[in-house]
Amino acid sequence: MPVVDVHWAGPPPAAPDDMAAALADAIGDALQQPPGRVWVRLHRVLHAENGGPLAGAQPVFVTLLHARPPVGEALQAEIAAVTAAVAAATGRPRERVHLEYALAGAGRMAFGGRLA
Repeated sequence: MPVVDVHWAGPPPAAPDDMAAALADAIGDALQQPPGRVWVRLHRVLHAENGGPLAGAQPVFVTLLHARPPVGEALQAEIAAVTAAVAAATGRPRERVHLEYALAGAGRMAFGGRLA
């Protein structure tokens, strides 16, 4: 069950509940997961880069937590699919979607009091 944290810089194009649902559906499709298997937590963040104001769209930072993250070609394919899905759901260009993979969650995450 992937848990996805999306850190949004700037105002979202939709109400936060609508944006979280749109991202969950888009990322779920990109990861080819059935309904209820991808959880999205949406956070609004303040963002700045050195050298002055940003030109163009603000970034979207995405952290993915898998029980066992993909590797090699599977990781590259997932990066492309998730980046495209987040860009489409948010209206931000792909160049402004930044992914980070958390360490494997297996043995570290508990859901409903049970270690996953």
